Amino acid sequence: MMDYTDRHARYLWRLISRHTLLYTEMITSAALLHGDVSRLLAHHPDERPVALQLGGSDPRTMAEAARLGVEFAYDEINVNVGCPSDRVRSGRFGACLMAEPKTVADCVEAIRRAVDVPVTVKTRLGIDHHDSYDFLRQFIATVQAGGGEVFIVHARKAWLQGLSPKENREIPPLDYEQVYRLKKDFPELEISVNGGIRSLNEAMRHLQHVDGVMIGRAVFDNPWMLAEADRKIFGGDSESPERSDVVSIYTEYCRREMEQGVRMTELIRPLMGLAYGLPGARRFRHDLSQQARRPDASPVRIVRAWEALEANITGGGSYKVFETDESGAG
Repeated sequence: MMDYTDRHARYLWRLISRHTLLYTEMITSAALLHGDVSRLLAHHPDERPVALQLGGSDPRTMAEAARLGVEFAYDEINVNVGCPSDRVRSGRFGACLMAEPKTVADCVEAIRRAVDVPVTVKTRLGIDHHDSYDFLRQFIATVQAGGGEVFIVHARKAWLQGLSPKENREIPPLDYEQVYRLKKDFPELEISVNGGIRSLNEAMRHLQHVDGVMIGRAVFDNPWMLAEADRKIFGGDSESPERSDVVSIYTEYCRREMEQGVRMTELIRPLMGLAYGLPGARRFRHDLSQQARRPDASPVRIVRAWEALEANITGGGSYKVFETDESGAG
């Protein structure tokens, strides 16, 4: 989810679900130690609970990066051993580290010694021709020996040679049964499943076999799928929020962010899927995109685009692109 789960997306998702655990996009330990820490780790307090996902292979620098994460009030440190991109592989982190389970174990052990928040591992079923269940089982056992207790398993292997990251999300077949088998073989561990899960109903079926479910791009495409998560998954008794209320609160957030120099094009990106499944959703996305690029872009355009969508749904008027008034307020 690199370049997807930024702080703006997480703020929006938190408005929809109060209890779902959110994750950052992967940040390398080297970037944190040598880059702009405040920019990389900045997040709104309302995002919590939120986990920091780290990439790296050196135990010392991973521990130092994890300490920074705790200083910025992240609730969990997640070690990424699942990303198959060339950029990740060339830096010796991500899925290629499945071939070095002792390195992963050493990183987990070093991080656990450095911080007092949960340390988790995101992995795949295997890599390249190392795709047997025995290979996966031995990887988990080795990392467990280093203190690993929580594993999130993308139920596909990764081909590090010949497939792009996008192809690695689609071509290797899903095998949820291997993840279920892990839970049976390691009942003392917390095992979550990831990969190809598109709805809360699917998530609930998986929860009959494992401890948790991670959903990635499906939430970015359709964030409103989280609206019933608090009730269905976490057992809450509160009503789901109204989309119009979420739009209103997020619009105010956008106003504050734009005052700090954030571009509207960045802020509207997480909103593109909010109307998923509704009549006029495509036009809503088009209007947002077009209006965000205008030199007089204003957060009020978000509300107006949503009002136009609602008018179209209720039959209260035709769906038309709104015009800008002379003041530029939208």
